[in-house]
Amino acid sequence: MIKVEGLTKRYARHVAVRNISFEAGKGEIVGFLGKNGAGKTTTMRVLTCFLPPTEGKASIAGFDVVEQSLEVKKRIGYLPETPPVYPEMDVASYLTFVAKLKGIPAGEIAARVDEVCKRTSIDDRKRTLISKLSKGYRQRVGIAQAIIHNPPVLILDEPTSGLDPEQQREARQLIASLSGDHTIILSTHILSEVEQSCSKVVIIDKGSIVAVDSVANLHNRKKAAETVLIEVAGAESLEVKRRLEQVAGVASVASRESREGTVAFDVQSLEHYSLRPELARAVVQSGWNLTELRATGESLEEIFLELTKSEEPKPEGEVATK
Repeated sequence: MIKVEGLTKRYARHVAVRNISFEAGKGEIVGFLGKNGAGKTTTMRVLTCFLPPTEGKASIAGFDVVEQSLEVKKRIGYLPETPPVYPEMDVASYLTFVAKLKGIPAGEIAARVDEVCKRTSIDDRKRTLISKLSKGYRQRVGIAQAIIHNPPVLILDEPTSGLDPEQQREARQLIASLSGDHTIILSTHILSEVEQSCSKVVIIDKGSIVAVDSVANLHNRKKAAETVLIEVAGAESLEVKRRLEQVAGVASVASRESREGTVAFDVQSLEHYSLRPELARAVVQSGWNLTELRATGESLEEIFLELTKSEEPKPEGEVATK
């Protein structure tokens, strides 16, 4: 549904986006992650036909963003970081205005306005001036204008920026409800939002793609060796630690914070060992209660920081070494 191939965007001597490629399939929610200035917004603007690429190409639903920009615009809904709303208009009047701009037939506009208001839970605010709405409701109006023409692709740039935790949760639920019907690119720097909403992650740093993968695969990048969280009740910490260290394939056992009445450990395996069956057997045979056993991976935050960490500048005159 979305295809980006070798996309580059230059501003004079500055390269904002450098030779990036990725795809998003029908119904997917793709998280587009990067630090401020990484190239996220530039990429969004190219995909929405606001900026032409310097090199490479991008297509939406098979239409090229440069050569067939009018066809692309018919098939995308765009919510920039600041919702493009008119505060002096009420919600229904604004959405009616947007519907006309999108070319929706006059006889269908009222029904479409009603439909998107219900879908975004702003039906009871249709006659409210936008200036009187909270930021969370303005974001909902922004999403409503993006889907008013029922486009197959939605591009959302920081859709929960500035919202309180409750509003963020509601916005995530709304975005999740749109998947399946729409392919969604979600540009954000809120990692929890990506973990809860997205099936795929694209991480961009200094204008270049550094990772494209599913959330699950990113969490398990070190697949050759696994880390297992194990929690045990009815035993002393030192006794459990010694027993776990005796299990074949265990590289290390480290204590971690646990609930009252239990002890917990992070157990690291040697390469190509699957520890969970043997760990469970060791606990049960020792007569203890196994209360939790699960594989863990790197957190998305750790992965993101690792992939986007800046190189330390070399002191002047120092020669770089391998």
